[in-house]
Amino acid sequence: MEKMEHEDRLARATFAGGCFWCMVHPFDEWPGVTKVVSGYTGGDQEHPTYAEVCAGGTGHREAVEVTFDPARVTYQELIERFWREIDPTDPGGQFYDRGDSYRTAIFYHDENQRHIAEASKDRLQNSGRFSRPIATEILPAGVFWPAEDYHQDYYQKNPDQYQRYRAGSGRERFILEHWLSSPTHQ
Repeated sequence: MEKMEHEDRLARATFAGGCFWCMVHPFDEWPGVTKVVSGYTGGDQEHPTYAEVCAGGTGHREAVEVTFDPARVTYQELIERFWREIDPTDPGGQFYDRGDSYRTAIFYHDENQRHIAEASKDRLQNSGRFSRPIATEILPAGVFWPAEDYHQDYYQKNPDQYQRYRAGSGRERFILEHWLSSPTHQ
């Protein structure tokens, strides 16, 4: 990934898309994206651990925080990529992973992001692509807690296990069935 000389020009986007292992790679190599961190957000507990979040009760969801240069990639483009990596109609988690910590959400960092996210969700709902309502929530961003080191860049550290997980969880099949014709899915 690229490193930026002017950190003050960067913005953040935060997405909960089920297992954070599967949400890093789609954003990681995009031009204009400088960093993608796996972590936890949306809850009240400080410094949550993976075990605590998965056990429930912290209120956190697994998420990724994407740092990007808005002059090179737009927030709208990032949201469109997010939609193409999830089942936005599933209110109970994502694919194999069930429970509150795996529910999808777009966490907006300012009113402009909120507006873009809501408009994008409305377009997707009205597109007719899905027969069920879009369940992904749009929520204000709060504190983002980076996950443990072994969760960072999991797809690079454990490529075989990562590919087996994507296929075995049902995520890969869903994406191919629902988004194959989309030119922005890579």
